[in-house]
Amino acid sequence: MKLLSIESSCDETAAAVVEDGRRVLSSVIDSQVREHQVYGGVVPEIASRRHTENIVGTTRLALEQAGLSLAEVDAIAVTAAPGLIGAVLVGVNFAKGLALAAGKPLVPVHHIRGHVAANYITWPGLEPPFLCLIVSGGHSHIVRVEDYTTYRILGRTQDDAAGEAFDKAARSVGLPYPGGVALDRVSRGGDPERYPLPTPHTAGKYDFSFSGLKTAVINLSHNAAQKGEALSTEDLAASFCHKVSGILWDKLEAAARDTGESRVAIAGGVSANSWLRERAEQGCRQNGWQLYMPELPLCGDNAAMIGAQGYYELLAGNTAGMDLNGRPYMEIDSKF
Repeated sequence: MKLLSIESSCDETAAAVVEDGRRVLSSVIDSQVREHQVYGGVVPEIASRRHTENIVGTTRLALEQAGLSLAEVDAIAVTAAPGLIGAVLVGVNFAKGLALAAGKPLVPVHHIRGHVAANYITWPGLEPPFLCLIVSGGHSHIVRVEDYTTYRILGRTQDDAAGEAFDKAARSVGLPYPGGVALDRVSRGGDPERYPLPTPHTAGKYDFSFSGLKTAVINLSHNAAQKGEALSTEDLAASFCHKVSGILWDKLEAAARDTGESRVAIAGGVSANSWLRERAEQGCRQNGWQLYMPELPLCGDNAAMIGAQGYYELLAGNTAGMDLNGRPYMEIDSKF
């Protein structure tokens, strides 16, 4: 079964064709990163306009690379939540038009479920149940993937998401957008013990809090500037990456031990962070667990992951009509 999938929840216009939820026949991403860099982050209005301009060409190219016509795909999958609402609506309305014109089923996909499904592409043998740490610019969750369309939330961020904290910490030390990528890059030559950073506490055992940690980095940077003192960007970046990756892994490890789950996965844009990947690999080796992480090109936003999850949503009968609307917020365990 072949799905044409569309992703437009933030600043990537993406389209892909995925077969049976595992095999990527094509994947096209038109990124807006360079345009948003001058503003230090994504400007929603600009993102929406660029999606409108790029979505037809991106989708056409995905079909061409897959060697298929629209008539030859079995369904249309699209990110319908969560995300920047203007951006989401561009993809949703375009997908509705395609589905109506071609007489194909329309499959709404939760963006974060898509990130989890990126692991199905990298690891064709992976099947639920398993634990998954989801870390991105807007989300930090630990969930138990009960089956392909059923999720149980064990923990979540109480304030900032990990990806947001990375971006804002990077900005405070003068690094460009996207901050998480830049912070990871410069951190590799730094000393992770140079700047002691606080470990936030939460009421929930598996919950996260990154607001105070982000503020600590901002305060270090501002205090150094006010005193005219030199601040090592490399050491501060390393200290921050070391602290955040440790917090993320420690929570996931505790959840795995308490639930007795020996298969753990990581998903979302922050799953590309080298410190987190190394920490998770080390922890799983020590515990004798199996670790699943997407290959790096699948960590960020892409349509292939939407097609992978869309396949399982379609099998479960989770389709939509022409009244489908985009949503800026939606829990991963909710239904459209």
